[in-house]
Parts: sequence; structure tokens; C-alpha cells
Amino acid sequence: MYRARSLMPGRRALILSTATVAVGSAYLLSRPAYADSNPVPVGKKRPGALWSPPSRAQMLEHLRTSGVYVHRTPDGGPEPGPVLRKDETEAEGDDVFDLLIVGGGATGAGTALDAASRGLKVACVERDDFSSGTSSKSTKLVHGGVRYLQKAIFELDYEQWKLVKEALKERRVFLETAPHLSSMLPILLPIYTWWQLPYYYAGCKLYDVLAGKENMESAYWMGKGKAMEAFPMLKSDGLVGGVVYYDGQHNDSRMNISLVMTAVQHGAVMANHVEVTALHKRPDPSRGGEERIYGATLKDRMTGEEWKVRCRGVINATGPFSDGVRKLDEPTVKEIVAPSAGVHITLPNYYGPKTMGLLDPATSDGRVIFFLPWQGNVIAGTTDSPTTVSQNPIPAEKEIQWILDEVRNYLSPDVKVRRGDVLSAWSGIRPLVMDPAAKNTQSLVRNHMINISKGGLLTIAGGKWTTYRAMAEETVDAAIKEYGLKPTGKSTTEHIKLVGGHAWTKTMYIKLIQQFGLETEVAKHLSESYGDRAWTVASMASPTNTSWPLHGVRISPLYPYIEAEARYAVRCEYALTAVDFVARRTRLSFLNVQVTLETLPRVIDIMGEELGWDRTKKEAEFDNAVEFLKSMGLPESATNIKLKDITKSHGNIGTLGLADKEDAKLYARAQFTPDEVSNLKKQFEEFDFDHDQHITKDDLIHAMTNMGYDASTELADSILREVDFGRKGFVDFSDYLDIAAGLKELSLESAFTHLAHMDSTRNVNESKQARIGPHANDDSQARESRRKIPVERSGGGT
Repeated sequence: MYRARSLMPGRRALILSTATVAVGSAYLLSRPAYADSNPVPVGKKRPGALWSPPSRAQMLEHLRTSGVYVHRTPDGGPEPGPVLRKDETEAEGDDVFDLLIVGGGATGAGTALDAASRGLKVACVERDDFSSGTSSKSTKLVHGGVRYLQKAIFELDYEQWKLVKEALKERRVFLETAPHLSSMLPILLPIYTWWQLPYYYAGCKLYDVLAGKENMESAYWMGKGKAMEAFPMLKSDGLVGGVVYYDGQHNDSRMNISLVMTAVQHGAVMANHVEVTALHKRPDPSRGGEERIYGATLKDRMTGEEWKVRCRGVINATGPFSDGVRKLDEPTVKEIVAPSAGVHITLPNYYGPKTMGLLDPATSDGRVIFFLPWQGNVIAGTTDSPTTVSQNPIPAEKEIQWILDEVRNYLSPDVKVRRGDVLSAWSGIRPLVMDPAAKNTQSLVRNHMINISKGGLLTIAGGKWTTYRAMAEETVDAAIKEYGLKPTGKSTTEHIKLVGGHAWTKTMYIKLIQQFGLETEVAKHLSESYGDRAWTVASMASPTNTSWPLHGVRISPLYPYIEAEARYAVRCEYALTAVDFVARRTRLSFLNVQVTLETLPRVIDIMGEELGWDRTKKEAEFDNAVEFLKSMGLPESATNIKLKDITKSHGNIGTLGLADKEDAKLYARAQFTPDEVSNLKKQFEEFDFDHDQHITKDDLIHAMTNMGYDASTELADSILREVDFGRKGFVDFSDYLDIAAGLKELSLESAFTHLAHMDSTRNVNESKQARIGPHANDDSQARESRRKIPVERSGGGT
């Protein structure tokens, strides 16, 4: 649906658009209105008032005994009981785990919940932290994929059609089961060619039609005036109007944690920082003596302890890391993952409106870029480039610059897009896979794929966040068939509300304010991050010892996260490291790396109190967190900073802790680029005739004389008073930068700027060196070939 001008002439597009709108409108008028699905009986309901999750130590105890003490129940999932015997030898008839799931991201946690809710005995382990990989580094969208719909229509691709149809259904389920973590979001497509308006409108209406009864709100078009009113930061030159369609948005890692806690509530044994180091096989008499997997060796990465766990089947749900687990089963197996990096950046909130996103369908190389409000800031992305699989991929600077370049193309000239405005940047590995059973092994699929090896390893790979639940259901169905398991019934996850969603309402935050005396921003954040569990978090909040707010000491005054969240994360959500908290339990590192760095000492102190860390452990936690922040946009040169440096400076570490002032200029949120600052410094020195670092009346008289004007002390005094903001009797370089900023941003010219030749600074950023994005004005055949990017590699959410 994008790059329409390269797909068909305007007249053909207009005809197709008109027909699509007519058919779609008739369908939308005749179909039933959107309504919640009829509820069905579900075994486990809302957690009881006295429910608290088992500790990680209890989880590990059950893993060591292969789940022997996890008791099956007739409905509602198994119940972990106390571990009474630790040294009893294995017996063939032990009621061991039905499934061992490897991977604690969206797919792994979703699979654990689906299996446990069917009464199966489930263990799920994650090598790092829950949601530490791709599942926390997505575009934060819950969407069907309008770009995939375009491919389905113009290439008659039924697989893409099914993918969109399934995703739109799951989008509705997503918003019902986790209402506190997800919501509708209108997304604007700005139109700069008149015939594209009906074309895009028709495509968005078809998107609504395909959603059927699961549709949110209907797409609509607007003229230029309304588009500018809705999105004031938009570039107005040439704008014809816009089309607005609706998709969903969510807090991805909080969603993942909610999935984990819901699986725990349903009886699953979930353990983070536990790695599978080996898979064990033995002959299976029921399969003619064929070697089949019956267990795995696990390693607690926090202590180094290893042990073996037995199970009836192993599910590999490790996303981009799928091939590593598959090679534990078959070392010579062909790889199926084609890793691709999608980079996103976080920008300040003034870059876009709080309640509307934007989709740019015509970037310089054909990729789709989203521009979305999220958690009080704005995120932009995504790119697509080949990469290698790693736990914390580092976003490439050229990808960050490309996004900035594209953002500059569709925002108003009043919004100066600067490198220093990038508050955070991250790279997620897109889980594209190749089906090893397909004849054409080079073809990549964006939808998911299930593969079962000869040894019985079931791998679920591909897909996207939106379809995690459907993937999990299909995976458990396949596992039941493959391993001969006996569930209590079919999947009910379509109707299982996640922990936190049962008693949540949009106005619940008001009760939090009234009961605990929280700030409104803090209360809203707690409500939308924890749902009805926010009451537990708020009850842990310390008094502020001020008249208002009464409770809720913030970790940083810039963001609504409070200290009680760190304690809650350790006690109730299995946070074991500082990175677990700043990256996944809260989203601070995704929102602002500078603030994360400044607040790390306090976060480490709180977690240290809960987990018993000594000074050495705290320093190690800080060093590990700084290393992680390199994957969130922290420059390499800033990583020499130590915990004691921030503690001594009370958090005042300058720009990203950079010691080199020249390096700091690039990342500082200032009016000028380093090239511009250098140019202004040279101008200042030329203006400063007596070289005393001050522009005085004498310097003004000298400049006027050199330029041929009649100079006088009275005139010089008048010019100086106009720009001498502090009435100091001179202008220093700091004042000079303020004057230059006024000229650059608002065209505030004066006699002083004329004498200083400041008008030349306007063109500094147009130099070849300062241009961001090497292909901004590239009309070559090479650029045209770059536009031809397959849809499945074009972005739109990892």
C-alpha cells in the first residue's frame, strides 16, 4: 500500500480506491458493531488477595526435582507443592514436567501460560532475563500490518492475507486480555499528492474490513487544516491532507512480565537467568528405539550450579537464538534464522502529539518508518540491516542518522532535528526464518513456523508480538500431539485476563491518588504499568515528608518511576540485576540513557538492600549496567565511568559522563552542531578585537569603523544594551551563543548580529559535512533499487 506511485498510475489507483471504499463501506454498515467476546469459563480467575508468587528459590527447587512435586489438578492448572525430598533417585514412573520451554520472551512465556492453563506441568527457563531479547525491543505496536496487506493484494499472496487476518484478530484479544498495558492508537499517513488520498483511504478501509468484528475505530480522511491541527509538527509545504487508521500499542516488556506472572499463577515453574547447556536423549521403545530428548542440563547463571531436569518434551522458543538450541540437538543442522537488525530511537515529547502516531510510507529507500508517542516520549523506527545474533546488539550510528534524516523530511522546519535529541537508541533482532522443509530455502517468512526434529525438539520461530498468543496455542497443540500429553481441555488463553487486568479501569489511578497521596503522573504510570497490582506497589512507597505528594519518592524528577517499584520488582517480579529493573521492569533505559546513568546508584542501593549486595557486588552491577547501556545508545567513550564517580558528583556527570568536551557536543541537547559551535567560536574571536574574551563597546566601535559606519560611543552603548542580557557591560561567549540561537531559530536579527556577521551561521549546517543521511537527495538508480525491499524485511514492528 506504500510507494503507490511506483505500483500503478494515479487514475488506476483512483478507480481501485473508489471500488474498495464502496465495498468496504457496505460491509462496515452491515456488520455487527465491535463488542467484547462472550466470556467462557476459565479455570484460574483473578489472583486472590493473599496470593503472592513463589520465590525464585522455590522455582529452582522444583526444577531440581523435575517437577515431581508439582501436583496436577482437575482444572485450572497444576499446583506447585512443597519439596519434601531432595535426594531421592529417579524413577521411571515419576510424574515429571510435561514440557520444558526454553526462552522467556513473548513466545516462550505465552506458551508456558497456554500449556499451564490446560493443566500441563510446565517449566520455562530463560538464559538472561524475561523479555531481555527482541521482546523488549519492538516497535511497541499491536498491529495487523498494513504493509503486508498491500503485498497480499497486489501479489495475490494468500499467506500474507492470512497473516494480516490472524494478527487483526489477535490485536483484539491483546487489548481485551491486557487492557492496562495496551490501547488503541490513531496513526496518521500524511499525503502530499492529491490522488494518493483516496488510494490510501481505500487501503485503510480495506484494513478495517479485514478486521471484521474485531475492528477498533474506522479509518477516516482529513484535509490539510485538520491534519495540521492533529499533528502540528508536520511539514505543511505541499501537504494535501491525511488518512488516519487505528492500530494498537503496548508496553512490550511489561506485557511479557505480566505473561510470566500469569503463567506462574496458573502453576508454571518460571526461572530467569537459567541456561540450557545440554539436551539428553535415550532410546524410545514406542518409536522403534529412536533416540529422543527426555531431559536437559540447566545452569543457574547467578551461582554457576548445574543440574539435570527431566521432561516429556522440549520446546525451543528462543527467537533469534533458535539455531543455538537446535544445534544442542543436532550439531550439523541447517540454520533457519536470518537475523536482521531493526533500530529505533527515542526523542523528546515535543516531536509529536501525545495521542497520535505517524507512519511515513515513502522513505528514501522504501522502508516504512513509524513515529509514535510512547511512555511520555516519541519513538521512531525502524531500519533493516543484516546483523549477527547477539544478546545486546548495538545500534549502528549510520542507522540512527538515517532515521533522523527521514524524520527531518516530514517535520516542520521549526523542529530542528538534532543528534543530541536522541535520548536512547536500541536495536532489536527481527526473527525472520527460513523453513528447512521448504523447497526454496532462501525464502524468508514473516509469519511463524513450527519445526520438529528427529530427536523431538519442537522449535517455534518467526512471527511477531501481536500474534504471540496464537503462536503459543498452535505450539502447545503440536506438542500435545508430538509428545502424547493429556491436557484438561483446549486452549482458553483468548479469554484469560493477565495479572493486573482483572480490576483495572481507566480511572483507577484516581483511587491511588486519593488513598496513597501520589502525584497524578505517578498514579497514572503505576495504573498503566501494573494494573490492579499497583495497589501493592503503592503500599511499598515511602513517605516523601512533604505536604504533597504524601508518598512516592521518584527515582528521577523527570520520569514517574518511584523507588518502591525497585523493591516490588525484586520481591514480586524476579528482578535480579540492575539491568532487569531499568530495562524491563521499568522502561527507563529505553526512554533516557542519561537519566538511567544518573539514577543507577540509587537503584543499585535499593536492590542491594533487598538482595544483600555488598560494595563489590554493587560495583559489578554498575559496570554490567553501563555495558548494557552501550546497546541503548551510550557512547563507547563514556563507559570508563565508575560507580564512585557518580556517587561523588551526586549524579551531576555532564553529558553521558563524557570527559571529552568535543565528544559531548555531539550528544548534548544544544542548539548547535559541533561544526556550528566551532564556526561561532571563530567569529567571536574575530569580533573580540582586544582578545579579552569579552565583546565590549570598544570592540563594537572597532567593528563599525572597519565596516565603514560612523562609530560613536553612544551608538555602541545602545547596541550593547540590546544584547547585554545580564547588564554586565559586555557579551561573553555564552551570551554570544544565545544571540546566535535566536538568529538561527527565530531570525532575531539586530545591529549586533550584523556587525558579527552572524547571518553566515544559518548556512553552517547545510555544509556537506553536517548533512545527515547520505541519500537524502539521491535520485540515482542505486537509490531506486534500494526501494525494492521485500515486505517481510520492511519493518513495522519486530
